[in-house]
Amino acid sequence: MKKSLLNISAIILFTFNVMGQTTNEGMLYISENTQFSTVETLDNLETGEFYNDGEAFIYSHFNNDGILDFYQETGTTRFIGSADQILSGVNTSYLQNVYFRNRSRTVPFLLTGLIDINGIADFNEGVVDNRNFGGAITFRENANHINTSDRSHVDGGVNKFGNTGFIFPIGHKKYYRFGGISAPTDSQANFKGTFYNENSDELYSHTLRAGAIDKIDPKEYWTIEEKTTTNEDVLITLSWRDVTTPNLFIQAADRDILTIVRWDEPTNMWVNEGGAIDHDNQTVTTAVSGYGVFTFGILKEEAISPGGLTVYNGVTPNDDGINDYFFIDIPNDGSVRDLHVMIFNRWGVKVYESDNYGVGNNLFYGYSEGRSTIKGNKQLPTGTYYYILDYQYGDPVQNNRHKQAGFLYLSGN
Repeated sequence: MKKSLLNISAIILFTFNVMGQTTNEGMLYISENTQFSTVETLDNLETGEFYNDGEAFIYSHFNNDGILDFYQETGTTRFIGSADQILSGVNTSYLQNVYFRNRSRTVPFLLTGLIDINGIADFNEGVVDNRNFGGAITFRENANHINTSDRSHVDGGVNKFGNTGFIFPIGHKKYYRFGGISAPTDSQANFKGTFYNENSDELYSHTLRAGAIDKIDPKEYWTIEEKTTTNEDVLITLSWRDVTTPNLFIQAADRDILTIVRWDEPTNMWVNEGGAIDHDNQTVTTAVSGYGVFTFGILKEEAISPGGLTVYNGVTPNDDGINDYFFIDIPNDGSVRDLHVMIFNRWGVKVYESDNYGVGNNLFYGYSEGRSTIKGNKQLPTGTYYYILDYQYGDPVQNNRHKQAGFLYLSGN
């Protein structure tokens, strides 16, 4: 949390070296274009105040029990080691930019403390483990990460604050396996993402699943939790990789029957959340009806657009009478009812929603009716959008519902 800088010249340095470590019990300020380094453990005591607007090189363990923060958005803290580095402390360490490089072993950074990142996290080399050590790592609104890979990511949970989209730099058991969210509307939104390279069946039985789901991924799952109570409508994106994702599920993506499934606590079963499959990026994206535990599922062949509904995903709103609106062909026998439609742009901003699509003039003509970041009744630009359909089908007494997601192509020509 950035502090207000009142008088830098009044800041005094009180540091001393004792028993092989650098200890700060007073005030330490690293100004812009200035470097500071410590070969031994850096211990910022309860009375210590450490502000970094320059470059701090930490070559060993790091502990913060006092104030650790920044004034300008220029500082970089570099954790560079040749042996295990314990990152600890009872108070949050507020960092602008952070750099991780330690090639001593696969998982050299043992995070027991609290790190809060405002700028860029450069995962150069070495996994940061907070899963087994109880620490927490948080990215602020405009914070992001680079160079994330199997060799360097966070093994454990990652928190994200703010109203910007985010890819969680998460992995488990050697592999980087990101999940992502689109931009929430609330600047105070808080989400947490974690990946598990494990079978979820023992915790969330795979035999308890909605009828449309044929199989559930037995090798991996994610938790994406909304920690605030704003009930955000965001898109969830999960990635597949052949190093963890079973080949049967990758083949399901080729057949367009791969979907995102979520464990639903109220009904005690896995439910289908749908999913738009991006073969080039090996991801599945959908808007979800709740948060918690997610993984991949394979749909039954007969569960694809049940009720005889057909989607035409090209829209050219030029008043030529052809594809002027998002056309969903609904059988007139009443087999499809209560059609809920949501449309999101590529950044996950909802631009259209209807609770009874196709009735009256409830149709999408390529104009925004979404949140305040896009003006209502404004013609949307040419591009690719996501659509989410949720509807009732079949016998009304059975209340069967189906959800699916896909890509919508909007062109002004």
